[in-house]
Amino acid sequence: MIAFAARTLAADLKQEAHRLGFDPVGLAAVPGGPRLALRTAALQRWLAAGHQADMAWMADPRRRQVEALLPGVRSLLAVGLNYYVAEPAAPARLRVARYGWGRDYHRVIDQRLRQLGRWLEGQVPGVAWRACVDSAPLLDKAWAEEAGLGWIGKHGNLIHRRRGSWLLLGHLLTNLELPADAPAQPLCGSCSRCMPACPTGAITEPFVVDSRRCIAFHTIENRDPELPRAIANHLQGWVAGCDLCQEACPWNQQPLASSTDPAVQPRPWWLTLQAEQALGWSDAEWDEKLRASALRRIKPWMWRRNIRAAQPGAAGPENRGG
Repeated sequence: MIAFAARTLAADLKQEAHRLGFDPVGLAAVPGGPRLALRTAALQRWLAAGHQADMAWMADPRRRQVEALLPGVRSLLAVGLNYYVAEPAAPARLRVARYGWGRDYHRVIDQRLRQLGRWLEGQVPGVAWRACVDSAPLLDKAWAEEAGLGWIGKHGNLIHRRRGSWLLLGHLLTNLELPADAPAQPLCGSCSRCMPACPTGAITEPFVVDSRRCIAFHTIENRDPELPRAIANHLQGWVAGCDLCQEACPWNQQPLASSTDPAVQPRPWWLTLQAEQALGWSDAEWDEKLRASALRRIKPWMWRRNIRAAQPGAAGPENRGG
């Protein structure tokens, strides 16, 4: 593809991605630059330390080799979906991570990326492409950083200058060679407010999150009948994920644009969730309330476990505090 045609197609591709509701968007060239290699090496160290806990899928070798996801891939379009919604929540309610407030983002982003892939086919018949959300074995935040969407912060999330870290990520892989954007430059500097904000000390050092200490991991992925005491003692009302490290980040404390995208608007009950009422819901009621939700991964019995653990005094007086 000649340079002018590639630049034109890249610009049109980004414009179409914006039309589908993505912002920011950026392009990266495969196999990526030096920083991507560093991120890949960091993943290996993270896995070797056991920080993935029970998430065995994080060790999928395809995560270290994007070519395994689409043979012949030459370029990658990274997209962000703003999920920040400025909605007041009821006082003393149980807390649910913002990413789970709206529709299942896996489906939303995947459907829109597939639309984008079909659009690309219309421009270049026979082109190969693949849509990836974070359920695919891809270093999604590292590739988004490579494509210029933002930098990976010390809490492990991607941060954008205007959006903060409230971004859901997706990627469109293609065998077309398109001009790449400059990788994002890290802007955390000496700030480390996210680290002490974690009540369980899950951010063990800058850029390293130990899932074994993470409230989000335990409330969503842990299948044990009871939460570890070290987690249950510090839930602070969180029963599905946790946003504490993100809330502490200065980039999330600036005035942020509240998304008007229907897909990320909160179901009202997320903002008023009370323990007594929720503990009375049957499995069928939970099933109905969690339809088309990313938090459907949390089974009804896990919701009850988490909610009970999050109530004041639930862990027992001898276990409170440290």
